Amino acid sequence: MQVTPKSRRAARAQNAVFLVLLLVAVGLLAWLSTRYNYHADWTADTRRSLSAASVQLLGKIEGPVTITAFARDDRQIRRAISDLIERYQHYKQDIILDFVNPDTEPQRVRDMGVSSDGELVLTHGGRTEHLKPFEMNEQAMTNALQRILRAGERWVVFLDGHGERRPHAEGNHDVSLWVKELENKGFKARAVNLAESAVIPDNTTVLVIAGPQVDLLPGEIKAVQEYVERGGNLLWLSDPGPQRGLEALATQLGVHFLPGAVVDLTTQLLGIQSAAIAAVTSYPPHPITRDFALLTVFPLAVGLSLEPDSGWQGEAFLRTGSGSWEETGALAAEVQFDENQDIRGPITLGVSLTRARGAAAEGGAQGERQQRVVVIGDGDFLSNRYLGNVGNLDMGMNIVNWLSADEQLISIPAKTALDSGLTLTPLQSSVIGFGFLMGLPALLLGSGLVIWWRRRKR
Repeated sequence: MQVTPKSRRAARAQNAVFLVLLLVAVGLLAWLSTRYNYHADWTADTRRSLSAASVQLLGKIEGPVTITAFARDDRQIRRAISDLIERYQHYKQDIILDFVNPDTEPQRVRDMGVSSDGELVLTHGGRTEHLKPFEMNEQAMTNALQRILRAGERWVVFLDGHGERRPHAEGNHDVSLWVKELENKGFKARAVNLAESAVIPDNTTVLVIAGPQVDLLPGEIKAVQEYVERGGNLLWLSDPGPQRGLEALATQLGVHFLPGAVVDLTTQLLGIQSAAIAAVTSYPPHPITRDFALLTVFPLAVGLSLEPDSGWQGEAFLRTGSGSWEETGALAAEVQFDENQDIRGPITLGVSLTRARGAAAEGGAQGERQQRVVVIGDGDFLSNRYLGNVGNLDMGMNIVNWLSADEQLISIPAKTALDSGLTLTPLQSSVIGFGFLMGLPALLLGSGLVIWWRRRKR
C-alpha cells in the first residue's frame, strides 16, 4: 500500500480514537469497580426503616455512642446485628459498632456483666445499657438510647392503700401496662402507703394519685400537701364523684371539679356506643401535646376548671369538642342536654400547672427550675383496659416525660408489619384447598388432552 499524506492522517486519527476509547474503557472499569449503595424500603409500614421518632431522638444525642456486640463468629447473628445498627448509623455516623467474641475474651464478658450470646452493651457519656438478643428491634434499641439519655434515676411513686389503681397489678382497673412501658423507657416505679411511711420519699420524681376509692387520713393528706409545698411534681388522676379528702389539695392548686360527668355524643360517629366516653381530637398548644395528632379517649371523665393561686401558672391541654357537655344528672341510657342544669362544652379534661422552685434551682435547666403538676379528670384512660385505645399510651408517656423534665424524649411507637398475617374464612380455605388438590391437576390434565388431540388430527 502506498503511503500518502492522506493515509498518514487517517492512521493518526485511528490511533487517537483508539487511545480515547482505551481511556474511556479504563475509566468505565474504574467506575464499575466502585461500590454504590442504594437503599429503598418497600415493606408495609416501612418497617425496615427507622421511624421519624427514632430519627428525631438520634438528633438529640450529642457525642459518640459505642455499641459492643458480644457475639460468637456466627455470620447470621452478626449480620442481623449489623443490619439493625446500620439503620442508626445512617442518621448518626458516630455510632461505633465493635464485635467481641465472648469465647476469646471471657474476662471482658464478666467485667461488663454480659450473660447472653448476641447481647449488646450501649455506652454513652459514662452510662451503659444492655440489650438482650431477643430485643433486636427498633423499639427496644431506641428505648435503650432513651434510657442512656436520662440523667440519674427517675422514680414514679404511686400513692397506695386507698383502692387506687396499682402500678404492678394486672386487673383491668390497674395501670401495670402503662408502668411497664415507663420502665422500658428508664423510669422506676413503686407504690408507697403513707399509713406505713409517713412521708413521700425524697427521690420521688413524680407522685401519682390514681383515683383513691376511700378517704385519705388527715396525716396522709398533710404529707401530700407538704410534698407539693416542697416543690414535688404531681400527676393527679381523678374521677367523677367525691375527692376522698383531697379537696384541700385541689384548693391548694386552684383546681375545681365540675359536678357530674362528661357526656360526648360525637364519639358515636367514631363507633363508640357509650356517650359517657369522651374523645379529644385536637389539642391546645402545650409541650405535652407538641406534634401530637392522635385521638385520645376518656371513659367516665369529670370536667375541670382552673383558677390557680398566686405563683402558679396554669393552662388546659386536654379539651373535648363542642358536641360535649357536663351532665349534672344521672347517666341514663339516653341523655339529653339540659340548658338549665348542664354545662355546655367544650369541657376541659386536663390541666397543667407550673411555678418556680426555690432559689437553689435558679441555675438549672428549665425543667429543674420549675415545679410541675398535671391534673386529669379521668384515670381510666391509662388503665389496662383502655390504654390501647389510639393515642392513650402516647399521651400518658408524654405527660410523665414533661413532669420529669424529659419532654425532649418522645415515645417511640412499636412498628408492626401490616401484611404479616392472612385470615381466611372456612369457605375461602375450602376453595383454595380444592383448587390445589383437584382443580389445578384437572386443568393440567385437560390442557394435556387438548394438545394430544390437536396433534393427532394433523
